[in-house]
Amino acid sequence: MVPRVWSLMRFLIKGSVAGGAVYLVYDQELLGPSDKSQAVLQKAEEVVPTAVYQFSQYVCEQTGLKIPQLPAPPKFNFHIRESWNSGIITVMSALSVAPSKALEYSKEGWEYLKERTK
Repeated sequence: MVPRVWSLMRFLIKGSVAGGAVYLVYDQELLGPSDKSQAVLQKAEEVVPTAVYQFSQYVCEQTGLKIPQLPAPPKFNFHIRESWNSGIITVMSALSVAPSKALEYSKEGWEYLKERTK
């Protein structure tokens, strides 16, 4: 009984995290123009470290644990606009090749099964 409940809880937590990620991407329009995506990334770089620090302080106060201070996150000079198109091209080319590769692999697997059953 306990393993079933635990697996259900894991499924619900993972689903909630995935749903939250999809909502965040949609809400922040991360799949829109690269200017907006870059602005959101810069905003996240400013907000996330302070939020993590505040949450760790809250956990320390509530539990009495001492969490060591994390090092500052590295600063990246990364522009989404420079890599956005190459990423989209790579994904789309992989998606366009997927049906032919699936057919090729299924034929190879079928031939392998025929040889093994002889």
